[in-house]
Amino acid sequence: MALPPIILEDDTLVAFDKPAGLPVAPERGERTADTLMDRVQAGLGRSVAAVHRLDTAVSGVVLCAKTKPALDFLSGEFQAKKVAKTYLALVVVLPVERAMKVAAPLRDPGGGIPAAFTVDLALGEDEAQPGRMRVFKRRGGRPSATDFRVLESFGRFAWLECRTFTGARHQVRVHLAAAGAPVLNDAFYGDPEERLMLSALKRRYKGRDEERPLIGRLALHAAGLAFPHPVTREPVTVSAPLPHEFEVALKYLRKFRPAGGG
Repeated sequence: MALPPIILEDDTLVAFDKPAGLPVAPERGERTADTLMDRVQAGLGRSVAAVHRLDTAVSGVVLCAKTKPALDFLSGEFQAKKVAKTYLALVVVLPVERAMKVAAPLRDPGGGIPAAFTVDLALGEDEAQPGRMRVFKRRGGRPSATDFRVLESFGRFAWLECRTFTGARHQVRVHLAAAGAPVLNDAFYGDPEERLMLSALKRRYKGRDEERPLIGRLALHAAGLAFPHPVTREPVTVSAPLPHEFEVALKYLRKFRPAGGG
């Protein structure tokens, strides 16, 4: 059980680039044979603790503390909403009639999503579907807000930067679904019929029988964290490189961008 790539380390903290599919720790009510923290504590010692969680299906930055004072300080920064979290997401811009019916889907005059927007919707556990979250329109739920910026548009797909200080479970995913632009390959909140296939982008594509989606996992990546250092209090920014399959998918989306795709 090898450690994921270390992207920052000193005497008090260590940050990893977690691969998609590896849980940080066992999910509630589940038994997991292999987790990030199993690997970390086996390699670096039992005193190392995760400061926050990342969904199993999401890749990217996970921050751990090596000492109790560092853990207390960094956990406090997360709880006080002082840690800036940046995600990158490839989303599917759904027709209004197919969008999640929890809020009015955001659309610009051309039918796409606005260049920048904020979703401010309270989130909480979905009692009818354990393990999932839902929007609370009136009372209940946890106040949650996410800022979104469209980096590139590709017709029915868009490449977004997502920024949040709050940390509700599945926050980015549910907020994007509520905006009518769920993350590609989101089995919980997205459209299971949507796939990113090269044959749908490239004319006269050959090899359809063996074709696989350009991205076969949840298209969401925890790209960065910004926080004060637990000892020096100086600002620290940690970034995780974009997964290779995301780079490949973006290359083809740019190459075969539809006319007027932005």
